Amino acid sequence: MTDDVTPLELPAPLLLADHPALDLLNTRMMVDGQRQDLLGTDSDAASWLQQSGFGWVTGVEGSDGHLLARLRKLRDSIEGLVAARRENRLADPAALNAFLLAAVPQLVWEEGGAPVLDRFRQGDAASQCLSRLAYAAAELLAEGDFNLVRKCENAECSLMFYDRTKAHKRRWCSMALCGNRHKVAEFRKRRQGAT
Repeated sequence: MTDDVTPLELPAPLLLADHPALDLLNTRMMVDGQRQDLLGTDSDAASWLQQSGFGWVTGVEGSDGHLLARLRKLRDSIEGLVAARRENRLADPAALNAFLLAAVPQLVWEEGGAPVLDRFRQGDAASQCLSRLAYAAAELLAEGDFNLVRKCENAECSLMFYDRTKAHKRRWCSMALCGNRHKVAEFRKRRQGAT
């Protein structure tokens, strides 16, 4: 006898945090009450990197999971450092620094153009993408205003964001998702209280 359990269909990762390092953290999110990893294959990892603006990594279809493992390791590193930064406690940046080691500046001077300093020229395409992402995370950790790095106020949501609104009053990962749910719930409460 086989179990007729249908696998949970996971949503595509959302890019709504207003910072790529936080968008990476949001690739692990609450789905039906359980924290799920939205990145399950090298193809998922390559697609996320491309959609997030870090470039395209080719040749990952049917590969061994190496890109996924590296991206997850970077995500875990960033998650621990962001949590420590939000709590004003010390943390070890060694794992993030390992990704930054590939970010060796190179002067690129191509025919017909001016010289350009490219911080991410070293290594293969995957290493370049991961180094760019690690650099964005390091900038956030070192220079970001952590009063503006927040978790969605919906208790059932695990998504984080960088509040870039003018008044810095953003409460929800997205008004279309959690904000709207809150508005509907509040409307129902008021309506029930009126009867």
